[in-house]
Amino acid sequence: MSLVIGIDVGGSTTKIVGLEDGACIKSPMNITAADPITSLFGAFGKYLYDNGIVLDDVDHVMLTGVGAGGVTTPIYGLPTTHVDEFQADGLGARFASNLDQLIVVSMGTGTTLVRVDGNDISHIGGISMGGGTLQGLSHLLLNTTDIREVVEMASHGDISHINLQIKDISKSDIEGLPMHATASLFGKAVSSNATPNDIAKGLICMVLETIGSCAVLSQVNGGFKDFVLIGNLTRLPECSLIFPMMESLYGVRFHLPEHARYCTALGAALSYHNDIKEQ
Repeated sequence: MSLVIGIDVGGSTTKIVGLEDGACIKSPMNITAADPITSLFGAFGKYLYDNGIVLDDVDHVMLTGVGAGGVTTPIYGLPTTHVDEFQADGLGARFASNLDQLIVVSMGTGTTLVRVDGNDISHIGGISMGGGTLQGLSHLLLNTTDIREVVEMASHGDISHINLQIKDISKSDIEGLPMHATASLFGKAVSSNATPNDIAKGLICMVLETIGSCAVLSQVNGGFKDFVLIGNLTRLPECSLIFPMMESLYGVRFHLPEHARYCTALGAALSYHNDIKEQ
């Protein structure tokens, strides 16, 4: 068995995945701790223990993510390499989606966009909208920073009490715009009796719609039609509502691969076999 472990070290959450024989994904998991180093070593130790892996089984450890920069020594004495995060995003999304031309939409604290054209992987930009936005606004408007609580509230909310839709401002069809399309995010909140549940729904939809529109507009002259969603926000139930709606609106395809939240860690492991390692 040849096992390479990819680790995506965030500010407090670490995601880890094993890649067996260069192709088989083994038991993705994540650990949250007070700081990146604690999270990293906690995730690594738990991963080995839960999967019955001994250090001799591991060929290499591949690190990426914002928290990886503070790691300057080998992990438990194993060969350890740092990988560019955007390269990891691209490799992981390409592998998970089985697409050769795509835009990676990495939805984390903020959102980054990575262009994949075969073996050419490049960062093309991003926006400061993501999970951090959702958490911050939830604190201000809903008095909670627990995203699970926000998701539960949103499941009972009505988006039509928050967003101004085309049907609210036009009595006749507008070419290319369905009547349920959003005309203004939170544009109806002023005149409606929105509940906290409605606000939670509005916040989640605002973040996802803004990210989706940004991704599509980045390719107005780029020609790419396939967008692969990765990162923690892919777990939001509203993804299954928002992105299909945007597909029909813009004539593009959004893909939500298996293990989407672990794609960056997967890409780090894949980079060992794709010969784009950074010391």
